[in-house]
Amino acid sequence: MRDFGVGFGYLLRGQKWVAGHGRWFGFGLLPGLVTLVLYVGALIGLGYGADDLTAWATPFADDWGTPWQGLLRGALTFLVFALGLFLAVITFTAVTLLVGQPFYESLSEAVDRTEGGEVPESGLPLWRELWISARDSLRVLARVAFYGILLFAAGFIPVAGQTVVPAVGFCVSGFFLTEELTAVALQRRGVEFKERLGMLRGRRAVALGFGVPLTLAFLIPFVAVLLMPGAVAGATLMARELDGETPAEDGEGDEGEDQAGGAPAPYETNGAAGRLG
Repeated sequence: MRDFGVGFGYLLRGQKWVAGHGRWFGFGLLPGLVTLVLYVGALIGLGYGADDLTAWATPFADDWGTPWQGLLRGALTFLVFALGLFLAVITFTAVTLLVGQPFYESLSEAVDRTEGGEVPESGLPLWRELWISARDSLRVLARVAFYGILLFAAGFIPVAGQTVVPAVGFCVSGFFLTEELTAVALQRRGVEFKERLGMLRGRRAVALGFGVPLTLAFLIPFVAVLLMPGAVAGATLMARELDGETPAEDGEGDEGEDQAGGAPAPYETNGAAGRLG
C-alpha cells in the first residue's frame, strides 16, 4: 500500500506542478480539447447513424412483427453505441497523446528543467516521434484488448465476475495508462517500449497508484481533459525516478518554501538531492 501511495503522490505532484505553472496548464489543455471535440462529434454521428447501421446489419428482421423487431434492433443499437463509447474511453488517452505529441514533449521538458540537471532530448524528427508513439500506442491497445477479452469471459463467473473482475480491469487499464504517460518522458531518454514495461513491472504498485485513480477519473471525458496536463507532469516526475535520475519517492519532503522562479521547493529538493549520476 505504501508504494501505491507513492504512485498517487506523483499524480498529485503533477497536478500541483501545472497549478503552479498556469501557462503550461493552458498549453497542455489544447490537445485534450481538440481530441474531445473530435470524439464528441464521432459519438454524435454514431448516435444518429446507429439505427440505420443495425437495420442494415439485420435484414432478416425486416418482416418481423412488433415488438420483436423493435426489441432486437433497439438492443443492437444500444450495444453499438455502448461499444463506441467504450472504445472512446480506452483510446482517448492514446489519441490525445498522439495529437498532442509536440505539446506534451514541451511540457515534459519544462518539468525536467524545474527539477534541474540535464534535459534529455530525443533528437528525432517530429514524424519519427509520431510514428514511434503511434506504434507503441497500438502495442498498448493490443495488450489491453487481449486482457479485455479474458476479463470479459471471466465476467460470467458468478460473484467474482461482478466484483473481482471489474477491479482487475481497472488495474490493467491503470497500469497501461501509466505506461502511455511515462512514455512521453522515457522516449526522450531513449527507453524502448519493452524496457519501459519492465521498469513499471518492477514498480507495479507505484504504477497502479498513479494509473488506477486516473483511469477512474478519465471515465468522465471532460475531467480527462483537465487532468491530462498534470498527468503528463506527474508521469515525468515518475519517469525520472524510474530512470534513476532521482531517489525513490518516500512520501516526505512536501514541506519547504518556494524558490525563485515560482517552482515549489519539494520539486527542487527532490531533483537535486541524492541524484544518481
